[in-house]
Amino acid sequence: MLKGILSISGQSGLFKLVAESKNNIIVESLDTHKRIPVYSTSKVSALEDIAIYTETGDVPLKEIFKAISEKEAGGSALSHKAPANELKVYFEEVVPDFDKDRVYASDIKKVLLWYNSLQEKEMLDFSETEEELKEDINKELKEETDGPAATEE
Repeated sequence: MLKGILSISGQSGLFKLVAESKNNIIVESLDTHKRIPVYSTSKVSALEDIAIYTETGDVPLKEIFKAISEKEAGGSALSHKAPANELKVYFEEVVPDFDKDRVYASDIKKVLLWYNSLQEKEMLDFSETEEELKEDINKELKEETDGPAATEE
């Protein structure tokens, strides 16, 4: 779902990874569909690698998006332009145990902006998560059987 979707520091909006080369990557804006090169000096974050701090650990962004989608029945979330106190109240409804000391209003704004952007473009598909879980379980089982413990005589 979030594979290949990037946020680039200094650039507005989200981008899709198109190609990689030795010195840069080529990305396409999800808004304008314009392609641009991004060099190693730019701070690039893959949405699939982002997680939100909670009191019990980190929650992957896709789980946050799924919770927002369930709360909104697949519709749009609260606008990222809402006042900071409204953002925090809304986010607490979605992620009740988020770490209030380490998750700032600016972080919540980004999450809601990204969610609404992807939801508007119909790029949020949560059906694959069950398949991913099965793949992860199968991968772990294979690693356990192929690991050093399996070679004992």
